[in-house]
Amino acid sequence: MEYLKIFFVNTAILITLAYLANLIYKHTITYAPDRIKKISWVVLAIFAGWISSIFGYRIEENVIFDLRFVPLIISALAYPQPFILIIIGVGTGLTRLTFGVNEAAVAGVLNLSILGFVCAALSLWMQKSNASAGYKRIMTILVVCVINQINILVFGVIPAREYITDIMPLTFPAGIILSMLFALIIRDFQLELLRTGQIVRANELLSAQTEQLHKNKIVLEERAKLLSQASQYKSEFLANMSHELRTPLNSIINLSQLIEEQDDSQSREETREYAAIIHRSGQDLLTLINDILDMSKVEAGKLEIVKEELNVSEIPELLSQQFRVAAQQKGLEFKISMHADVPPVICSDPQRVQQILRNLLSNAIKFTMTGYVSLNVRVSEEQEGELRRRWIVFEVEDTGIGISAEKHELIFGAFQQADRMITRQYGGTGLGLSISNDLAGLLGGYITLQSEENQGSRFALYLPL
Repeated sequence: MEYLKIFFVNTAILITLAYLANLIYKHTITYAPDRIKKISWVVLAIFAGWISSIFGYRIEENVIFDLRFVPLIISALAYPQPFILIIIGVGTGLTRLTFGVNEAAVAGVLNLSILGFVCAALSLWMQKSNASAGYKRIMTILVVCVINQINILVFGVIPAREYITDIMPLTFPAGIILSMLFALIIRDFQLELLRTGQIVRANELLSAQTEQLHKNKIVLEERAKLLSQASQYKSEFLANMSHELRTPLNSIINLSQLIEEQDDSQSREETREYAAIIHRSGQDLLTLINDILDMSKVEAGKLEIVKEELNVSEIPELLSQQFRVAAQQKGLEFKISMHADVPPVICSDPQRVQQILRNLLSNAIKFTMTGYVSLNVRVSEEQEGELRRRWIVFEVEDTGIGISAEKHELIFGAFQQADRMITRQYGGTGLGLSISNDLAGLLGGYITLQSEENQGSRFALYLPL
């Protein structure tokens, strides 16, 4: 009868421990690393075996009957990992020494250590076997219970006849029943863990998807904003373009009509002046149309670059002839200089290089009221890792209105100028710098800008040598 009492006491203790362990796992260890979970399980299993011994039945002074092997069976079913099971078996056996070192304690250590290796072997079998989970559990419980009884008969201090007739008929079925009960508890626990893991993974997936949706929303909002800005800029560009086109067209139409309707009162000088204005208006109109066509080709990726020999030494003279008069009309000093180390000839597209420089010089003269506009041609060297690169640099400097730092990138965008008032006051379409920047990239170079508001500007075109 005492054995049955011990059976129920041990059962109650182990169930209580299992319930407390379940609570602790849910609220503390669920999100811990796997290593912490394994260590916690080993400590809990060894502690359960030790507490089972504390409440065990003392047959003699040094002989204790308990169910300390049950936590090992539970571990074999819940954590089928050989090394962990060996540690639990040996650790549980060593706890028997806390009640005194004697023959019975040594037999207990040996028994649990053997059961630890048996459970390790069974875990390997469960991993490789294709049998059902229920069959594996039942076989594990039966094998461990049988070997436990054999170990007690072989190594135990209780006489074999007494153990077989008085103790074994109660302890053997009790151990199997208790192990079966815990197998059911473990099954429910594992199913709950599986459901919890699925919920956690689903929550993580939902969180990741929510975060991705939020990022996509931000990207879409930014793109919508950019599209709105682009639409606004293009609307302003079209309004500005209509004015820019209308002005030379009106001049051409009106003056050509005057020439057509001329009478004897109109002098030859007046006719020549009208013709000159018509010519300039036609050139302005052609330049405008070419800019629009170039921008369309750049956006479509169809602008062709023809690389050939470019005579650098001729550039200052050509640009001087084109811009010196315009600068003098505004009372500006126009300076061109070239360093001695500049090569006379480079390989590039002459038409596009001159187009970029004309845009830069035209802007410099347009936005400068007093002071000077200069073009300086020099050679620059840059170290890029182990590679040393050489560039020919065309620097256009002025003492004009300048550009604030926050608008340096803005002005290189298509249809944009640093300030809307600039378009009204100085005119222009806002295409020049954008086209020049794209052309510089196609030529293998780039354009830099140094400028402050009301402090002038310095644009530099870098082309590779």
